[in-house]
Amino acid sequence: MLFGLMVLFSILSSNFLTYGNLINNVAVNSALLLLVALAGTFPILQQSIDLSVAALVNLSGVLTVILVAQFGFLAIPMVLAAGMLAGFANGYVFAKLKVPSFLVTLGTMSVMTGVALIITGGSSINFRNDAIRGIATGEYLPGIPNLVFWSVLIYLGTVFLALRTKFGRYCYALGENERVVELSGAKVDRYKIYPFVLSGLLCAIGGFLLAARLSSASPDAGTDLLLPSIAAIVMGGTALTGGVGGPHRTILGVLVIAVLQNGMNLTAVDPFVQEIILGVVVVVAVALSIDRRKIDVVK
Repeated sequence: MLFGLMVLFSILSSNFLTYGNLINNVAVNSALLLLVALAGTFPILQQSIDLSVAALVNLSGVLTVILVAQFGFLAIPMVLAAGMLAGFANGYVFAKLKVPSFLVTLGTMSVMTGVALIITGGSSINFRNDAIRGIATGEYLPGIPNLVFWSVLIYLGTVFLALRTKFGRYCYALGENERVVELSGAKVDRYKIYPFVLSGLLCAIGGFLLAARLSSASPDAGTDLLLPSIAAIVMGGTALTGGVGGPHRTILGVLVIAVLQNGMNLTAVDPFVQEIILGVVVVVAVALSIDRRKIDVVK
């Protein structure tokens, strides 16, 4: 699908395959989506879901602006800690209180949005700190924007976590058969919380980078990331029924979404029609990837 889209849009637009478009539009614009999609991958991999990812990106961006003005670089670990705490809260209610993750994160999505609205008064807030802004807008490697650099680095880290650590193995195992994991003597609740903590951390990084790039934040800056991130996850091959896929596949879904959106923009497809196309892509992707033998255990 990715190859086919690239061929199609290269024929329809002479600007598509240019270095400037692929790096400055496709790669840079998909960097934040990649972080949010990676955040959502691990809960889905263990057969749950995190609907609060976009709201946490927004709240993290708002906190970045507020804290940078007072603490400078110390704001970075503070924002990341806040994201992990929010993820822990999601995971704890899900694992310990046995509330379905869909409902938990739907509720916390509203809470986080409300907190961001209260802090900002519903409007955009700004900060001025060139050093912080440079983390997102500079180039540590010549020709490679820092947003792309950080997203690829974090992508490699999540692939290592998923495929080479005990945490990753338990994510797959929980998605395949939670009862077997319990019988093995593993601390199931702990490994059900960890993916949400990681999700919170990645969303906080995404919110920080978004705020640093724009030197501003608003309570709805990343709201449009939720649907594309879920689409990217399932298109990449991580089934909503869990146990299959992983972050190494999520990046393929992200690239498909990024190329599709960029190509539609270059070919002047109506923005409202783009929303319809993206929605259809999500439905088709879920229909093709879901394991219908486990449809009754999707949480």
